Amino acid sequence: MNRTTLSLIGAATALAAVTGVATLTGGSPDGADGSAKAAGRMPVERSTLLCPTPTSSEVAGTTYTAFTPRRSGTAAAGGGEGAAALLPAQGPSDDVTGPGAGDDGGKGGKGERRSAARGDGTPVLPLKQPGKPVTTDTDRSDAPALIGTADGRFAPGWTVQQTTTIAAGSGRGIMGTACTAPDTDFWFPGASTARGRQDFVHLTNPDETAAEVDLKLYGVRGRLKPSTDESITVPPRATVPVLLSTLTDQRAADVSLRVTSRTGRVGAAVQSADEKTGGDWIPASAEPAAGVALPGVPADATSVRLVVFAPGSDDADLKVRLAGRTGSITPAGHESLHVKSGMTAAIDLGDVTKGEPGSLLLTPEGGEGRATPVVAGLRVTRGKGSAQESAFIPATARIDRTATAADNRAKGSTLSLVAPGATARVRVTASAASGGGTPVSKTYTVKGGTSTTVTPPRPASGKGGYAVTVERLSGGAVHASRMLALPQDGVPMFTIQGMPDDGGTVVVPDARQDLSVLNDGGK
Repeated sequence: MNRTTLSLIGAATALAAVTGVATLTGGSPDGADGSAKAAGRMPVERSTLLCPTPTSSEVAGTTYTAFTPRRSGTAAAGGGEGAAALLPAQGPSDDVTGPGAGDDGGKGGKGERRSAARGDGTPVLPLKQPGKPVTTDTDRSDAPALIGTADGRFAPGWTVQQTTTIAAGSGRGIMGTACTAPDTDFWFPGASTARGRQDFVHLTNPDETAAEVDLKLYGVRGRLKPSTDESITVPPRATVPVLLSTLTDQRAADVSLRVTSRTGRVGAAVQSADEKTGGDWIPASAEPAAGVALPGVPADATSVRLVVFAPGSDDADLKVRLAGRTGSITPAGHESLHVKSGMTAAIDLGDVTKGEPGSLLLTPEGGEGRATPVVAGLRVTRGKGSAQESAFIPATARIDRTATAADNRAKGSTLSLVAPGATARVRVTASAASGGGTPVSKTYTVKGGTSTTVTPPRPASGKGGYAVTVERLSGGAVHASRMLALPQDGVPMFTIQGMPDDGGTVVVPDARQDLSVLNDGGK
């Protein structure tokens, strides 16, 4: 093919691209102003969320709560009326591809699977309007995983919470999780393959083609020797739970799990059940970063265990601080933490809060110039003896604009806010309840280097669950989490959800036609 032909093809392609941009942005063909406008923010037009299989327990009940915040101004929803709902995913069959199949009666043997029920195609939690949550309950032990989409005015900030209460048995307590968006890479520091723990990673595929997923475990000496090198196949619109102890013959109390997709994308969540301290969902850590925040350690925590992993080629040296109500302190005996590359580090901080709630902050020991990205998580235990319950706090991404936690009750909700650097100002809004009422807002100032823990406002009148939205108004970075405490029979049952930014808006550059791009300068 000669150069003239290539030039003609290039010119035609460029012309098509420019015309397409002008059509999408509504640009004038005359380019009247002669200059490009600055990028603006627009609401997303479609969101996807995945909820894992809640439980196989016969003595459990699950509440689902869905919510889309009511927005205004440039964040107001576009794209027409829209809709939001979830549909049941298919459960794994006995011949699902992966490292083994079958069930050994819960003994944790190689290749164990827990089967989710096949759905009947009935939509779950359809929203009727932004600003008002909807809830539904089930006590089915075969309740399926859910795959959902929201579009139009329901897409920006769409949030779904899944809260399961297990009355007895392994994992007894509250297991709560915010349903997550699909992705290709997840980190779960704080998982375990130890005896006495059963940790399942739930992989849910929202798409019409199969996904191939790799699972890798890293302990204190590096990667745990795998019992198989096979990837996991997650069929289209289906879910596959995998017991972590089947992936290796090594038993380790503290491991970091990496979930990566070779093809396709999945939602991933780790369900942890402990024979002595109950259980909860382990959320994925925020993306690797040199400095991380783990918000919302409760005041009455009897044990706090920090797990950190350095995924890069360099070791990480971190300063450990606890941000409290009036400032930050260094936990005695744990001023710093050295994390070797490719290895998991874990330290027991005990009752580090000493009766005052706080948030843990990890920053580079040598300053930003020697920063090494890490992922991190906390395992928090409340109660003593046979009345213990545990939950997990991940390193949580900051709130750029808004974040929401659904399923708040009349009692038991606690909101934690931490500003690692400069002072931040936020507005917290309680939505209308599922049974009516009106929203209520309150503004808080979080001083730099401190953590603020509050009971969030409740909607005026109305009954039922409600959502809490945190909106960053000004100042420095702020991170947040929500604790839901529902004590039962003397056990301090609780769950904690990090509140990263909801990604409800995206930056959209403004473009105009410029046919000068077709001029190659006479070359």
